[in-house]
Amino acid sequence: MSKLVTIFGGSGFVGRHIARRMAKEGWLVRVAVRRPNEAMFVKPYGAVGQVEPVFCNIRDDASVQAVMQGSDAVVNCVGILADRGKNTFEAVQNEGAERIARIAAAEGVATMVHLSALGASEESKSKYARSKAQGEAAVLQHMPNAMILRPSVIFGQDDEFFNRFASMARLGPFLPIMGGETKFQPVYVDDVAQAAVMGIMGEASGLFELGGPEVKSLRGWIDEMLTVIHRRKIVINLPFFVGRLMAFGFGLLQKLTLGLWHNSVITSDQLILLRSDNVVSDAAKGFEALGIRPLAPEAIMADYLWRFRPSGQYDAIKDSARNLKM
Repeated sequence: MSKLVTIFGGSGFVGRHIARRMAKEGWLVRVAVRRPNEAMFVKPYGAVGQVEPVFCNIRDDASVQAVMQGSDAVVNCVGILADRGKNTFEAVQNEGAERIARIAAAEGVATMVHLSALGASEESKSKYARSKAQGEAAVLQHMPNAMILRPSVIFGQDDEFFNRFASMARLGPFLPIMGGETKFQPVYVDDVAQAAVMGIMGEASGLFELGGPEVKSLRGWIDEMLTVIHRRKIVINLPFFVGRLMAFGFGLLQKLTLGLWHNSVITSDQLILLRSDNVVSDAAKGFEALGIRPLAPEAIMADYLWRFRPSGQYDAIKDSARNLKM
């Protein structure tokens, strides 16, 4: 264990998969998070003392520098889906990314991997997409050989895509969605982690757009998810003007409660993103350039969505019994 990687946001959805893979590669893994006491689950990923969660605030230079000392590689997995207090898109996804890259360059870190997102563009009307693009530019300014990963919506255990809609499907006969015709190319979380490991190991650099092997509309993916969880629902594609009213109302409620209630339903910025397809562009480098064969959602979804079935794990037993009767 002669090499050390510092993973900012290493206990998050993608970061934990990268941490696990790097531990298997024999590296020391430093998991930089805001709440180390809530990230203790990463320690068993490696041998005793191999994977350690440490405190870090990416809005502070001294904090970032302290956790980066001695690192051979750094990974930035920190990202947010909505502004919350001081953790705004600008502070986290632009300034935070710039701070990590600038200090990595000053510390002589050899390699850096930065997790961005498909649709990142400084011309976008979305604050999320603009901040992602600005973060990419800041990283490349200080670490020109960095690997930039732009994944489509990421699925897997604990995702916020299929899990969210599957949870909603338990509430009633209707399942309301917005942007039902918008196309998505979901990518498996461990495939993204595998690509990141190649960047950490110095086997790849540059910009890569990552998407799974299938492209469907949001409505198509919802139908696929409903099939997996054995539920029949009337899917209603709400018009965007209804979404704008909802986003305004929930945003107002958040302000009136001084942030005690956080709008995790729908925001105006998320509505902007839902208007554009989230798929890999034809000219972009992707999994093929890395020699990775991505997994399709159908191969994974049932492994973690079974708990949303009417009878949970016993639905499979009922299916078997039904087949025996036939």
